[in-house]
Amino acid sequence: MEQETVLAQAGTRTDPGTGALSTPLYQSATFRHPALGESTGYDYSRTANPTRTALESSLAALDGGSRACAFASGMAALDAVFRLVRHDERRRVVVTEDPYGGTVRMLDQLFQHYGLHPTYVDTSDNGAVEAELARGGVALLLVEFPTNPLLRVADIAALAQAARRVGALFAVDNTFLTPYLFRPLEHGADIAVYSATKYLGGHNDVVAGAVVCRDADLGQQVAYIQNAAGAILGPMDSWLLIRGLKTLAIRMDRQMDNALAIAEFLSTHPHVQAVRYPGLAGDPGHDLLLRQAKGCGAVLSFEVDDPDRVRAILKGVEIFSFAESLGGVESLITYPAVQTHADLAADVRDRLGINNRLLRLSVGIENINDLLHDLKTVLE
Repeated sequence: MEQETVLAQAGTRTDPGTGALSTPLYQSATFRHPALGESTGYDYSRTANPTRTALESSLAALDGGSRACAFASGMAALDAVFRLVRHDERRRVVVTEDPYGGTVRMLDQLFQHYGLHPTYVDTSDNGAVEAELARGGVALLLVEFPTNPLLRVADIAALAQAARRVGALFAVDNTFLTPYLFRPLEHGADIAVYSATKYLGGHNDVVAGAVVCRDADLGQQVAYIQNAAGAILGPMDSWLLIRGLKTLAIRMDRQMDNALAIAEFLSTHPHVQAVRYPGLAGDPGHDLLLRQAKGCGAVLSFEVDDPDRVRAILKGVEIFSFAESLGGVESLITYPAVQTHADLAADVRDRLGINNRLLRLSVGIENINDLLHDLKTVLE
């Protein structure tokens, strides 16, 4: 089946007893056993819950994976991925150098205390990644695709081969594109990880994360961590996420159309110095992304000509909301240097280009003329 059909059918046929099209909400912490030594397959909702099972089955089908696990947040999902690294001589993680700031915070402030050592590289540069892997001791390669907020594009198949040569796990944070536009496991990744809060949920009303594994044994390891650590997604949030999945295709199509129109407008505006969006034909990652994915997503960033202009833009927007996060039906504007990427050192932000003139847009499904008028007004 095509992805649009899989999405629309998410969670259906999970209740043969009643034939309910909407997945039932099993708001239960525990389940009664039929008899001693017997189980319905559900004992305690930390381990498994029927509503979450319906969600996880849908997520696995969407990515072509053997197993999916739903978590309480995207960071909880990443936490489970990092916990896959065992306490042996291989304790290094190679990570995209301009990732979400929370990823850096988790690695630098939490996992380094447990002996897990991150190295940040430009994962759009195959040579740089291969050189770092060749230094040895790498257990995991984690790539954001594309990166946040600079929208750099990696060659996923090439990096998968490089990781395989040194025996490292390869995980792709596919939050920006979702399995509707790109399926990392088909390109050699071992793991696809998501902040499902974003496009998968799509309505800014649920916080969730997901890990999808290509290999059944690896999926079982993640499921063990999910149960043991307990950062599970509750049944109500699982139900909301199933509902969000059903409209992902039509939401994403509209959002990409709007994002491209906005990127084209910004690229010719006299007060904008640079636009980063792989959907633009002149973007460095344009051709590489479209060789791998069927769309470029709906997040873009741009630099204004004067940092003093930023405050007026953030205060003046009426359709865009000045808020963190992305992927919902409502358009958002974010100031990465002081919001999403504040945990990066100032010199690192400056080197990467996450400066005091950079703004990030998450483009929603509103009428494009209203969105363009909003930006025109605050820029002029």
